[in-house]
Amino acid sequence: MDFIIILQAGVATGTVLLFATIGEIFSERAGVLNLGVEGMMLIGAMSAFSTTIATGNPWLGLLVAMFAAGLISQVHAFITITLHADQVVSGLALTFLGTGISLVLGEGLSKAGTVSLLPNLSIPLLSQIPLLGPIFFARQSILVYIGYLMIPLAWYYINRTRPGLHLRAVGEYPSAADALGINVFRMRYFYVFVGGMLAGLAGATISLAVAPGWFSELTTAGQGWIAIGLVIFAQWDPVRAAVGSYAFGALRRLILDIQGPLTLLGFDNPFYYNPYWGFFLQMLPYAFTVIVLVIGSREAIRKRLGAPAALGNPYIRGERGL
Repeated sequence: MDFIIILQAGVATGTVLLFATIGEIFSERAGVLNLGVEGMMLIGAMSAFSTTIATGNPWLGLLVAMFAAGLISQVHAFITITLHADQVVSGLALTFLGTGISLVLGEGLSKAGTVSLLPNLSIPLLSQIPLLGPIFFARQSILVYIGYLMIPLAWYYINRTRPGLHLRAVGEYPSAADALGINVFRMRYFYVFVGGMLAGLAGATISLAVAPGWFSELTTAGQGWIAIGLVIFAQWDPVRAAVGSYAFGALRRLILDIQGPLTLLGFDNPFYYNPYWGFFLQMLPYAFTVIVLVIGSREAIRKRLGAPAALGNPYIRGERGL
């Protein structure tokens, strides 16, 4: 088994999780929990694929995917920010809505033929670094390199800029932010839109870079839910989110590889043909996500992890408290 290839593919797959996780971090930092990441990713994957087939331009497909997912995220924003509805229920409904729309509009896309893909690049000199070079800088999609840049930029924006300070204020103590003249409603709408755009970018990464050539309800394969769990695992920090995303990406690729007959032991072992063993291996990332979500749902643990204090709470101007 070539672990260099596994880790290289894990970085590509992890980039999908990275975009979705950072998008959800922005939304939750503003105080809005959005469980509709899976649906927005499907919208992004479908929009990118169909636009690229129609125009032959994958960059245009990327932009359309981000805008379409950002647009549908505003349904969740309106329901939770303006109507003050339950964010968990609205997020789940958004997943169903996004999934349904993408499957209806994307019917037949898997048989529509090949599409122009985003280019793969190797970075001179960096790709020659022993071990790390082939994994991170050789023959990777341009979106992978965009992901590398997004990690420090997102961290710096959240922790070292005035707009980032406003973002954290809206998520921690919106009434105080409102008293200082920060428009809480406008900022929450904006960061839900940003989260939706990055979820759409994650979906487009699947269809135009990681697993190109087809679209179905299995395109995202539950990665939106993993991204939500990774937000808690990362403690709402983009750098920790990157570590978790790439680790999960490598784990998903490793699981695919060890299900074949010629794997770790290097010879034909009937044990690997057991379908239940394969199902168990595929279950592991999602089992971890469920455990993280259950742990993170406890109020005391959420405070200890550093969750935004107003996360999940609608803001009503004039009310006391958050």
